[in-house]
Amino acid sequence: MATGQRGRPRSFDRDAALDEAMRAFWIHGYEATSISDLTRAMGIGAPSLYAAFGDKRKLFDEVVEVYAGRYGAFGAHAFSEEPTARAGLERTLREAAVVYTDPAHPPGCLVISATNCATPEVEAALRDRRNANIALFESRIRADVAAGLLPAGTDAAALARFGGAVLQGMSQQARDGATREELEALAERALLAWPQ
Repeated sequence: MATGQRGRPRSFDRDAALDEAMRAFWIHGYEATSISDLTRAMGIGAPSLYAAFGDKRKLFDEVVEVYAGRYGAFGAHAFSEEPTARAGLERTLREAAVVYTDPAHPPGCLVISATNCATPEVEAALRDRRNANIALFESRIRADVAAGLLPAGTDAAALARFGGAVLQGMSQQARDGATREELEALAERALLAWPQ
C-alpha cells in the first residue's frame, strides 16, 4: 500500500550524497548553499538529509572532515615527511598547485574559500583549521632554527604566516582561473623569500 511507505526515508548512497554536498559547499560556501541546493545536489529529500546528516551545520562539519582527509592533508604530510621546514613548504605549495587546479573537483581549497561566513561557529571552526596549519608551519620552522638549519634570528611566526598567506592566495588564484603552471611559478617565486 503506497500510503504505508510515505514516511520511509528514501534509500540513497550516503557517501555519494556527501560528495555532492561537498561539491555544493566548495563551490558556493556555507552561507550561500541552502538546504534546497543541498537536497537537489544530493538527490535526496529534506527529511532524508536531516535523518542521515542532522542539520546543515552538522552536514558541513562532516563535509569538512571528509575534505580534510581526502584533499587537505597534503600539507600536514609534507611537513611531517620532509627533512626541513623549507622542503615541507616547497612540497606543500607544489602539491597545492596540483590539488587546487585539479579539474576533477572545484578549484581552490574548501576550507580557505569558505572564509566569507556569517555564522560565527562555522567561521571560527574554519579559522581554527587555517590557523592550525600556520601553527604547524611555525613549529617546523622553530625546530629548524633550533637545529641550526635556519638563522638564529629567523622570525618563525612571520615566516609561517607568509607560507600560509601564499597557500591561501594560491587557493583564491585557482578559483580565479590560475593554471597549475601559474601556481607552480608562484610557489617557486615565494620560496625565494626563504632565509638562507
